[in-house]
Amino acid sequence: MINTFIDELIIYDYILFSVIFALFILLFILGLILRKKATKAIVLISLAFFILLVGSTLGYSKMHEYLFSNVTSFISQKKLTFSQAVVVYATVKNNSNFDFVNCKISASAYKVSGNSIKDYIFTFKPLMKMSILEYDILKGEERELKIILEPFTYSNDYNISVEATCR
Repeated sequence: MINTFIDELIIYDYILFSVIFALFILLFILGLILRKKATKAIVLISLAFFILLVGSTLGYSKMHEYLFSNVTSFISQKKLTFSQAVVVYATVKNNSNFDFVNCKISASAYKVSGNSIKDYIFTFKPLMKMSILEYDILKGEERELKIILEPFTYSNDYNISVEATCR
């Protein structure tokens, strides 16, 4: 999992992590220099670690959200009668300024209870989740796709959601 993360890093990720690490080193050294003034030193060293942890995590997620912006739209679903499957029709549109090399589009089926709190909890554990990969989506391009959830044996009320992670 770590190797996959490192393999998928882009140049902007390296720049982000380098700047955050340089800022961490700078604040840490400044905190060591001011060690005679304990409160300032503790604040600077704490700020350095906070920037290292929160800055890298939030920066990475927000940067990828901006760089690889996409819109997924759920069109329709159809539960097949002679097989245990649900066919989901959706679209993915590239809203970023870059061409996507690949997109992992996932469709998930969730239970519906009528209780908003339970429905929110059910989103964390879908009944079924299937993913497909779409390659080479140009900027501004919109693709229609079909995802088949099978074997889908749930007979009560359910909701379907579609999401995409693109690179």
